Amino acid sequence: MPFVLTSQSNRRNFLRTAIIGAGALAAPHFSFGQDAKSARWAFLSDTHVPRDPSNEYRGFHPFDNMKKTTADIASAQPEGAIITGDLARLEGFNGDYASLKTVCDPILQTMPVCMALGNHDNRSNFLNAFHDHPGKQNVSGKHVSVIEAGPVRFIVLDSLLSTNITPGQLGKNQREWLRAFLKEAQPKPTLLFFHHTMTDADGSLVDVERLFPIIVPSDQVKAIVYGHSHVYDFQEKMGIQLINIPAVGYNFSDQDPVGWIEAELTAQDGRFTLHTIGGNQDNNGQTTTVKWRV
Repeated sequence: MPFVLTSQSNRRNFLRTAIIGAGALAAPHFSFGQDAKSARWAFLSDTHVPRDPSNEYRGFHPFDNMKKTTADIASAQPEGAIITGDLARLEGFNGDYASLKTVCDPILQTMPVCMALGNHDNRSNFLNAFHDHPGKQNVSGKHVSVIEAGPVRFIVLDSLLSTNITPGQLGKNQREWLRAFLKEAQPKPTLLFFHHTMTDADGSLVDVERLFPIIVPSDQVKAIVYGHSHVYDFQEKMGIQLINIPAVGYNFSDQDPVGWIEAELTAQDGRFTLHTIGGNQDNNGQTTTVKWRV
């Protein structure tokens, strides 16, 4: 998914190395911190930023929530941020993405920000607003990015099937690209990112059962980070860590937090610290550590 850098100063501040694969995979990755022993990134999801900043849902104001979140992230100074979809309020209007650019300015000007698309996004409108995509890969009909972040690799995938239709789909082209990439890429602990959950619910990722036969045999895939459900949860499936990021815009249940995650990642594990801005804040500051499979 698109990797957003909006200023020339950002380009000078981050090391970018073209890492060229073979054949159909011959696309540059985005790379920095090659010798670092850990990577510290902000992970967030389901921002639902509206074109009207006064828009409210369940007592939450998504525009204000995102404004506070980006201020918190800018203060924490991670190396970058990844948002796992549902950037826009409901239908991915041009005005939603204009508001998103405005409210994200504190981090867009200081760090790389990678955005995936969810079911409430519109791909064309998003790409018109955010059109700088270092690390973009050659996947027909989808937008995929590869980021080399010190000891780990991020592969940000596209699960948007149709705007304002709940289920998601990676699709055959993207799955086959991923299969080929994992086969040819230099081994490195890898985290996948996309929007949708992976349950058997009607609104989840419809091709999840076709995804796992691709990623389980590849030992380098350690975790999947996703959103969609507006909850914060850790599970494991076939050795792969499933990390469900809470929403920024609003929760669906009062028991769930609203906020973002500070992730510190090494070649051996990941440490995930919850930063709440609303909802259930009982676990604010709590860190959960998960070990990668070997």
